[in-house]
Amino acid sequence: MSFAPINVACLGMGWWSDVLADAMKRSDKFVIRSCYTRSEEKRAAFAEKYGCAAASSYEAILADPSIDAIINTTPNNVHLETTRQAAEAGKHVFLDKPIANTLAEGRAITEACRKAGVVLALGYQRRRESQFRWIKKQIDAGVFGKLVNAEANISRDRLGKIDLNSWRYQAAGMPGGVMLQIGVHYVDVLEYLMGPIMAVSGQAAQLVLPGDNPDVATLLLQHENGALSTVNASYASATENYVMNIYGKEASAYYDLHGGLRFIKRGTEKAEAVPFTKNDTFVDELDEFAAAVRGQGTPETGGDYATRSLGVIRAGIISAREGRRVQLAEVLADPLA
Repeated sequence: MSFAPINVACLGMGWWSDVLADAMKRSDKFVIRSCYTRSEEKRAAFAEKYGCAAASSYEAILADPSIDAIINTTPNNVHLETTRQAAEAGKHVFLDKPIANTLAEGRAITEACRKAGVVLALGYQRRRESQFRWIKKQIDAGVFGKLVNAEANISRDRLGKIDLNSWRYQAAGMPGGVMLQIGVHYVDVLEYLMGPIMAVSGQAAQLVLPGDNPDVATLLLQHENGALSTVNASYASATENYVMNIYGKEASAYYDLHGGLRFIKRGTEKAEAVPFTKNDTFVDELDEFAAAVRGQGTPETGGDYATRSLGVIRAGIISAREGRRVQLAEVLADPLA
């Protein structure tokens, strides 16, 4: 994969903008040319850290013909406007997940980029982790046989670490709380490994953290192939942990952050450790985006997929609120969802 680096501008200066900027510095596919956020102090600090210009306005970035793409880490509720402006200016967009807070805005974002002929990629880096790529390869090769069940947990300790002034921890800015902010990652991995999701049952609670948003949530997912899976997301646990167990008729795989990856086949009594090397998922997804900008392939997680993924979370929110199982088709068909 050889091509000239793409020139990018970073929009929205927060901790995640630095995560992606650091990844671009580890890659040879990007040149960070400019940045913008409304806070003059934040954009000046970002510009100094990454050796780029601090633009006086977003409009100035969009008018700059040297900029190929926008790395967009703005709040969810302005994803539509900022991405639409970028698309209309002919700029490709790498957008942090979720695509938006509503499916209507997710569709509008996708259509704006499609209409303008620009690349839209969403940041779902967790599916790219090497243990999940290994499991996916075995599933595709038929090693697991019929998939029957899965269980996932994505937990972080945020006690005393949250800023209630941040949109990320407010119901208006992040509806669904922990499920939309981090749970969506493992919903994505489950759909990647187990197949499309068709129905959702959800529950949520606020148990430890202050504010107005759930810090614990659970979804029970039914996949189109009949398999059932669960995903638990928490900001209220004592430590960080990640769990992804995949069960098939002929084989199963067990992954957790502290114990690594294990694998067992039918007829054997002991799960064997599977060695894997931790990969740079951020560079992986960003390099794929850069290649797509240069006309080499398409992003693995684009706008249509990201809107569907958001639909699963929206279905879970409805289920928790109304106490019923929700078909994903119902949510996807709702123009106001």
